[in-house]
Amino acid sequence: MIKRIYNIAVRECGILSRNMMYLFCMLVFPILVTVFFTTMMNEGQPQEMPVGVVDHDNSTTSRALIRKLDSFQSSHVVAHYTNVNEARKAIQQNKIYAFLYIPEGTSDDLLSSRQPKISFYYSSASLTAGALLYRDLKTVSTLGSAAVGQGTMRAKGYTDDQITTFLQPIVVDLHMIGNPWASYNLYLSTMLIPGILMLFMFLITAYSLGTELKFGTSKEWMEMADNNIIVALTGKLLPQFLIFLTIFYCYLYYMFGYLNFPHPGGVWMILILGLLAVMASIGFGIFAFGLMPSLRMSLSVCSLWGMLGFTCAGATYPVFAMHPAIEAIAQLFPLRHYYMIYQICIFNGFPFIDAWFNFMALIILTALPFFVANKIKRAMLEYVYIP
Repeated sequence: MIKRIYNIAVRECGILSRNMMYLFCMLVFPILVTVFFTTMMNEGQPQEMPVGVVDHDNSTTSRALIRKLDSFQSSHVVAHYTNVNEARKAIQQNKIYAFLYIPEGTSDDLLSSRQPKISFYYSSASLTAGALLYRDLKTVSTLGSAAVGQGTMRAKGYTDDQITTFLQPIVVDLHMIGNPWASYNLYLSTMLIPGILMLFMFLITAYSLGTELKFGTSKEWMEMADNNIIVALTGKLLPQFLIFLTIFYCYLYYMFGYLNFPHPGGVWMILILGLLAVMASIGFGIFAFGLMPSLRMSLSVCSLWGMLGFTCAGATYPVFAMHPAIEAIAQLFPLRHYYMIYQICIFNGFPFIDAWFNFMALIILTALPFFVANKIKRAMLEYVYIP
């Protein structure tokens, strides 16, 4: 049996070396994807996003507010507009993401305690940009009123401690656990890149099985395994498993070793998760082909399942807030369980038992080929490929 597995694996290595599809999908594209996403978000958060200003007051106070807005890390004042319509058109043309409107008489109203109104407008077409700029604009508005209040209280003879207590009676002690830098790279790259790698595993696994039917080599393959489908699948997918496992471990080393992403869960948990992710992905690819022993249909199912996995992983929108039916279906995606294990056991360093359900789910996904093995065997021996 071991000799048969070895011979099939050698045959598969010859197939991999002759088909450029395998080279690009198993080596080139995974490396490009990893470098692309990690470099795209290497700053952690978007910085120096363009902001406009409509300043009808043109006073010392309004100019101080604009300088404070420009000093924030996320905001950069790039233009001054004469009226609101011009600023609105600039947002519609994607020249700016937000603008601050300071009406005439703002300073006089502040000094006389008449509660002036300043307005800020921001676009939420880009959710991240809108949220960050909203925070900056709201902070600037608060600082403006606080500065005037501070000056007034100093003129009345209040001490600095009294002024601080009056302006900020409650001090917030903020602790961002695990990701104190609020880096998008830390929580997006650790979900997007594994998801794309899993998608490649789905597709390559189904493609390699489907091409046996397409090129009429399925009977030769089964003959080398003495019609034992387990031996045939093991020998055929062993080279792919080793290549994908190497690529996945290189990705994990790059993220946690070279880029120093936080991983209090330890190296062994990372290695176990990488192994289970590769096994579950290949297992699901075999299962998808077994359900529909057709090259075209199995690739379509794998593509659909891989893309839906990004939505159901729960990285950007929590799964528990989705419809109950979607929440149940989310448990069928390998990426969902990969991400749960990552954030529970690696990112937060909680014990293995807290993610036992997700570990078992990946093991079950790895065992799925046993349910369709006989159907794959029958397809390889009896089916005729129809383009």
